[in-house]
Amino acid sequence: MTLLALKLLLAHFIGDFVLQPSKWVEDKLEKKWRSKYLYFHIGVHLIILLLLLQFQHLGAIAVIIVSHYVIDVGKLAFTNPKNYRWLFVLDQVLHVLVLLGVLQWLSPFSMDISNWFNEQTLLLITFLVFVTFVSGILMRMLLAPYIDEIAKDDESGEGGSLKNAGTYIGMLERLFVFGFILLQQWAAIGLLIAAKSVFRFGDLNKGKNRKLTEYVLIGTLLSFGLAILSGMLYTHLVQTIRT
Repeated sequence: MTLLALKLLLAHFIGDFVLQPSKWVEDKLEKKWRSKYLYFHIGVHLIILLLLLQFQHLGAIAVIIVSHYVIDVGKLAFTNPKNYRWLFVLDQVLHVLVLLGVLQWLSPFSMDISNWFNEQTLLLITFLVFVTFVSGILMRMLLAPYIDEIAKDDESGEGGSLKNAGTYIGMLERLFVFGFILLQQWAAIGLLIAAKSVFRFGDLNKGKNRKLTEYVLIGTLLSFGLAILSGMLYTHLVQTIRT
């Protein structure tokens, strides 16, 4: 079952990402179901599936190919600049669900959902939510007194920053720190701090804004500090549960 699942997933990855040039994607978005590249794309999937499955399970391959075409046509029909990202996610979810259905058909398997809600799993989910979303809100609350003052002093006006970029950067850096602690890679945390310092040095040095520098430093230390404490506490609780 595992080998078959890997073959189906690999075929999907190669067909949808590796062997689909951006030119094909742009043409499909413009011409929808009339694009010749849509059929090239489906043909690539067919060839990869036939090769990986060694011309076996032809009925399953037919189901995958037909469903892939229907899902892609539906996505192209409703895609616009506002919903493109969400439809891409939905498109991939539907493809994976089809693959799971085919896998269940060819090699039936069972999933014990109760195992997903054991103490260790729920503990990990709880800490991931804390490290990403809860920590971000806590930091905004703690740094709130400085935000208006920083905004007034920062008059460089060189294009500003990407929308919500700081939020996403904070989430990612805390996830990295949390993961490094679970892997016992403390040195990697130092490298991450150094890398962030290098990227921010140019902006802070150019702006010559001491308040902004202090604000960034406080935010960085808070972010890393919350992630480190979360990782250490999670590790301790996991060991407690196991014993």
